[in-house]
Amino acid sequence: MDWARFAQQMAAMARDLLAQESVDATLNRITGSATELVEGCDAAGILVLRGKEVQTLAPTHELVVDSDRLQERLSEGPCFDAAHTKGGERVFRIPDLTREQPRWPSFAPQAQQLGVGSMMGFMLYTEDEELGALNLYSRKPGVFTEVSELAGWLLASHAAVAFASARTHAQMAHAVATRHMIGEAMGILMGSHHLTEEQAFDTLRRHSQENNVKLREVARLICEHGNLA
Repeated sequence: MDWARFAQQMAAMARDLLAQESVDATLNRITGSATELVEGCDAAGILVLRGKEVQTLAPTHELVVDSDRLQERLSEGPCFDAAHTKGGERVFRIPDLTREQPRWPSFAPQAQQLGVGSMMGFMLYTEDEELGALNLYSRKPGVFTEVSELAGWLLASHAAVAFASARTHAQMAHAVATRHMIGEAMGILMGSHHLTEEQAFDTLRRHSQENNVKLREVARLICEHGNLA
């Protein structure tokens, strides 16, 4: 492993990640970087757990989706464990799926049938929260070594920060857009019904609560139609 070259590639990737314009673009760049930077990696994806339901993000190949569905069905597998772990191990690796895997006895042979030779799962987390797992796949057994694991872990650490940053930025942009729309709707109500700012907001809030509709949606309807009808 040429660590000097790898460090340069990681630095370039970090800058590139921060330049992405959306969460989806950031995730796609993360998984694409995994296939570029980790030797032997044929496919990559991000697995997120919602209870026991698996969501696959930014897969570079259908193999990733198939593996995630298998792990969801079995509730078993290294990537499932990496996303589900609360503390403790943050990296899971199966160097050779052609060999018996006592830890994942059901998943391993079925993953091999999908065409997986070896795989790794890295928890994506920040100081405040766990985000899911970055999963790397090779069609060949014995490809992922301790060096591969270290490279993958460094990539996952950068990816977690970029992922969290992109998501926070998207949430802030959504909040700003919502605030602008609510302000516009209040202005319409104030002008058409001769209300004060406080009365206009109370009208929005009351309609939202009485009809079990989000405040942003009430504001959108007013902006589009000019009234609450």
